[in-house]
Amino acid sequence: MQQPYSILDLIPQRPPMVMVDHFVGMDDEGSYTTFEVKEPNFFVEQGRMTECGLIEHMAQSAAARVGYLARMRGEEVQLGFIGSVNNLQVVSLPAVGEQLQTTIRVLQEVFQVTLVEAETRVGRQIVATCRMKIVLKG
Repeated sequence: MQQPYSILDLIPQRPPMVMVDHFVGMDDEGSYTTFEVKEPNFFVEQGRMTECGLIEHMAQSAAARVGYLARMRGEEVQLGFIGSVNNLQVVSLPAVGEQLQTTIRVLQEVFQVTLVEAETRVGRQIVATCRMKIVLKG
């Protein structure tokens, strides 16, 4: 499915701001990442990941997809920014010890702007979804 890359090879973030543990791969349906909620973490309060943490995890999951594609082409990973977050729905805040599984589906790509749909689950339970516009620094 993919070559084994460290997540730090795929995203520009560095500890302690890394919110993705593994890039699982991609197929025609989307790309897939995982993250175990741990303490200490800037985005964990009272044993639960914050809403901001979920958004950052989804953004870094989208960045991992872009980084993977860049690495496959032999290019450097580009820096990206969240342009907007729309239709955010947070069903529950994951607890420390739970593993997030996130799917990123590309809805549209135009030049340096990508519109994605993100879905984060813990097991079979959806915990958050959103649409996110990611802008790459060109």
